[in-house]
Amino acid sequence: MRRLFVFPGQGSQQVGMMEGYEGLPEVRETFAEASEVLGEDLWRLTAEGPETVLALTRYTQPVMMTAGVAIWRAWRALGGGLPDFLAGHSLGEYSALVAAESLAFADAVRLVRLRAEAMQEAVPPGQGAMAAILGLPPDEVERVCAEVAGEEVVAAANYNSPEQTVIAGDTAAVMRAVEAAKRAGAKRAIPLPVSAPFHCPLMRPAAERLAAALAEIPIARPKVPVIHNVDVAVHDDPEEIRMALVDQAWRPVRWCETIEWAARAGVGVAVECGPGRVLAGLTRRIAPAMVSIAFADRAAVEEALRAERSAGAPSR
Repeated sequence: MRRLFVFPGQGSQQVGMMEGYEGLPEVRETFAEASEVLGEDLWRLTAEGPETVLALTRYTQPVMMTAGVAIWRAWRALGGGLPDFLAGHSLGEYSALVAAESLAFADAVRLVRLRAEAMQEAVPPGQGAMAAILGLPPDEVERVCAEVAGEEVVAAANYNSPEQTVIAGDTAAVMRAVEAAKRAGAKRAIPLPVSAPFHCPLMRPAAERLAAALAEIPIARPKVPVIHNVDVAVHDDPEEIRMALVDQAWRPVRWCETIEWAARAGVGVAVECGPGRVLAGLTRRIAPAMVSIAFADRAAVEEALRAERSAGAPSR
């Protein structure tokens, strides 16, 4: 049975999120490496907070990218095999590319910090917003956004599941879309506590800064295929990978289609490689027949390892 490992992005962070991985030395070692690159103690931030600082984009993004890589390294050090595919939700795609040995970890840490700062600085505070629309089909969400946008920006930013689409754009336009979605029959329409309107055209300036940085970073052909969620495609060519990462900053995350693509490719097991269970929950809604596992702590990692050995899966 083919396997997909997926890496979470911004939104899964919380103080204490790495406590369940004690005894896996690769976890602390990976955080130490990232901390040295940035000159900041990321481990202390995850362990002690404060939550308000951890929630800041410039910290959240490198912390979550590091967490995904740390748990991946622990899995591999224990003898866990390579999956057939890798993917990451938004920011998590950087963790996936590191796992695929396409992007060096230190380069990914620097890129993610720049990406975070560029996204935060692309739109003045208060000018942008995001909201989750629940219980309304994606095409209806798109229609609502187009209907109320006017001269402002509001568009689908994350296609998370058939029942959940996140929108982003100018604050006033997002609020109009929230009210219009409720009138159109959405079960809920909830403004999100975020610091910038990610994955929408307002992020084009951030994408331009990211493109300049990526032009200087070596990228290798992935050793494990990575499904990019901006175009739901697998790329071998480093230039195509660069373009996918640039486009990903300002175009929507097509997560629902990513999981559906994997299911059509024969994936029967999806493993969330990172703290939390957000992606595991989304997988169950998108592809109910797919087995969904979350490496939410050391016990889950070791249980999956025992299952792999019991099944006689090859350790590539």
